[in-house]
Amino acid sequence: MHEEITHPFVQHKLALIRNKETGHKKFRELATEITMFLCYEALKEIKVEKVTVQTPIAEAACHVIAEDLVVVPILRAGVGMLEGILDLAPTARVGFLGMYRDETTKQPVAYYQKLPEQTKDGLCIVIDPMLATGGSTAAAIDVLKAAGARKIVVVCIVTCPEGLQTVEAAHPDVTIYTASIDERLDDHKYIVPGLGDAGDRLFGTR
Repeated sequence: MHEEITHPFVQHKLALIRNKETGHKKFRELATEITMFLCYEALKEIKVEKVTVQTPIAEAACHVIAEDLVVVPILRAGVGMLEGILDLAPTARVGFLGMYRDETTKQPVAYYQKLPEQTKDGLCIVIDPMLATGGSTAAAIDVLKAAGARKIVVVCIVTCPEGLQTVEAAHPDVTIYTASIDERLDDHKYIVPGLGDAGDRLFGTR
C-alpha cells in the first residue's frame, strides 16, 4: 500500500528540490521541510491517550501521543531526512541501517546495523529520500522484522512504480508515503525524472 502526498506545499518544495541548480545547503533544508509534511501524514494514525490539562482558565480534555516511535534512516542519504522527523517527534528513538547498492549486481549490501531495544514495541519509520529499485528498502524492512518490529511505515521523497512493486510484493503490510511517484527507472537504476543522487546532493560530495 502506498500514499502520494499531493499537498500544494509539498509539491512546491518538490519542484525546488528537483532543480539541478539547488545547492546542498538548500537541498538539505528542503529535504527537512518535505519530510515534516510527509511524516505529518504518515503518523496521523499513531496511538494517543486522553489526558486532562489545566489551562489558565479551566481544565481541558486533551490527547497526547502514547506510542513509541523509532526512526530508521537508511545510510547515508536517509540521514538527510532525520532532522525533519525529529523536529516533529523529538522524543523518537533512532536506529541506523547502512546499505549500499552493488553497482554490478544492483542488489543491496548491508554493512551496518544499530537499532534501539524499543524496535519491537514501537512504530518503525524507515526514511530514505529515494525509493528506486526498492531493494534496499525491502532489505531494511527484513532487518526490522527480524528484530521484532511489528509496525513499519516507509517515508521517501520520490519513488517509482518499479520500487513500489518490489516493496509491496515483499511486504504488503507496510505503507509507503511519498511526495511523488515518478515515471520509471533508467538503465542505471536511477529514478526518472527523480532528484539525481540524493546523497551527493545532500552532502555536497559531487
